[in-house]
Amino acid sequence: MIIPKIILITGCSSGIGYQTAVTLKARGHQVIASARNPEDVARLKHAGFFALQLDLADSNSIQQAVLAMIEFTGGKIDALFNNGAFGQPGAVEDLTRAVLRHQFETNLFGTHELTNLIIPLMRQQGQGRIIYNSSVLGLVAMPYRGAYNASKYALEGLVDTLRLELHGTNIQLSLIEPGPILSDFRKNAFYLYQKNIDPSSSAHQHSYNAMATRLQTEGTAAPFTLPATAVVDKVIHALENNRPKIRYYVTFPTYLFAFLKRILPAGCLDYLLRKV
Repeated sequence: MIIPKIILITGCSSGIGYQTAVTLKARGHQVIASARNPEDVARLKHAGFFALQLDLADSNSIQQAVLAMIEFTGGKIDALFNNGAFGQPGAVEDLTRAVLRHQFETNLFGTHELTNLIIPLMRQQGQGRIIYNSSVLGLVAMPYRGAYNASKYALEGLVDTLRLELHGTNIQLSLIEPGPILSDFRKNAFYLYQKNIDPSSSAHQHSYNAMATRLQTEGTAAPFTLPATAVVDKVIHALENNRPKIRYYVTFPTYLFAFLKRILPAGCLDYLLRKV
């Protein structure tokens, strides 16, 4: 028997966030769906969700969304799924301070701020689940993904610390670590590549040509890619199971690289990651 829960989800415009919202709603949970763009919020409302405009790069947007959620639920919240994120491509030496800061504003700082506003509500009611959508790139680094790698590495460290600090509160934290998933992630990344990276003046111009081709590939661009439902299955377990896991691996590459990181010398792992 499924016990209905109230869950707030970030990044519901498409992909993992949207599929999670639809599935959990169908399972009887009260889903509060959020998205950054007003047109996506309107679409979510039309689909029958209580939807909020929430831009993780904007503190005021986060605070207003939480106030609206509190008013709607009477201050009750059973779970938070920190899903909203994006990936800025580019070689580390081509990332400006402003571009790197923007990556962290959404993927880390905004997620952190939102979580810190939710924790007191969970403490007051004596329970809660906080689920984070991280990445295989929070476990290993890959070339030309430095901004995203760094944001997910930082997220993993913050969550691991928070989990230790919340011990005994009955607020349980889970990290989901997907590899390649079918979504709009590459399309959005290509837009950011065009906006923020100048390949013509870069020492990495040749590599950028191959990267741009991959980012524009329709459908599956990497082996072992799974649909968004593969992540949703892990969210369901983290939300509904009496003993949620601390980490959930999704896709074969995540299992593989987590294993290889434990057994291989760093130089050997670097060699493999350069070849991916």
